[in-house]
Amino acid sequence: MDYKTSGVDIEKGRAFVEHLKIVAPTIGGFNGMMEIPSGYEKPVLVSGADGVGTKINICRIAKDYTTIGQDLVAMCVNDVICSGAKPLYFLDYISTKTIDSNVNDIVHGVVKGCEIAGMELLGGETAEHFRASDYDLAGFCTGVVEKNDIVDGSNIKAGDLVIGIESSGLHSNGYTLINDMLSRHNIFYKEMPELLIPTTIYAPLVQSLLDEFPILGMAHITGGGIPENLPRCLPKNLTVDVDYSSWERPELFNKIQKAGEIVEDEMRNVFNLGIGFCLVVPPEVVHYTKDYILDYGMNSWIIGEVK
Repeated sequence: MDYKTSGVDIEKGRAFVEHLKIVAPTIGGFNGMMEIPSGYEKPVLVSGADGVGTKINICRIAKDYTTIGQDLVAMCVNDVICSGAKPLYFLDYISTKTIDSNVNDIVHGVVKGCEIAGMELLGGETAEHFRASDYDLAGFCTGVVEKNDIVDGSNIKAGDLVIGIESSGLHSNGYTLINDMLSRHNIFYKEMPELLIPTTIYAPLVQSLLDEFPILGMAHITGGGIPENLPRCLPKNLTVDVDYSSWERPELFNKIQKAGEIVEDEMRNVFNLGIGFCLVVPPEVVHYTKDYILDYGMNSWIIGEVK
């Protein structure tokens, strides 16, 4: 017996690592290293980990794994930047039955995501699991922020306004429900290719906004939608009544709701409904902030007031 017969091709794994060294030169050693950038008096490291959930099933249906790596980066980075941190580096973990062209596409997507976020792909692990039935992805991101510049929501007060920034679609949440609908033939991927649009990476925009405006709080709208995620950036004694009519809901969500006969509260608690990231700002800068976001190339709306 040998390892290859048992399900792990060592030579293929070595060749894959050599290929990775071309697209991500820092990969190859036993670990990855990075100096904390200069200019920080009291640097604080901020870390996060996440995955892409069952959106990976859409890749299988579409036979397209080129964008899911960007989803992986986005889900981690968009969490880390909520504290005001600048992304530094990313690590990934990919579990697969065998290293194939799909794994290569996944990694290229991760590299692209890191480029968008302005950080290094410092390393990771690609594990061949002979009994695996599908791919599984996990990501790990670390950023840095000056201690005095941490955005923790503590300065938010009643009267401040919430800006919702557009999402690119479902991002990487709610796909267990989507996959159930696909299996029941309530919806069909060929009629909804938007299901595979990758998650928006907000890091470059947020870094620019932090240089220009007093951003008091930030929320990444992931699983649980706005009701679960927006309160996470607010002081415990404050709330926001979100006006769900303040932005035009993308048609994709209307199609899903109609096809699944999903009640409105369920839609709000499962999907982002077109809002992928939220900012809390003082009322005197809200319009300037919205104009800046528009000039950046993204739409945004005032979706609520802190009370």
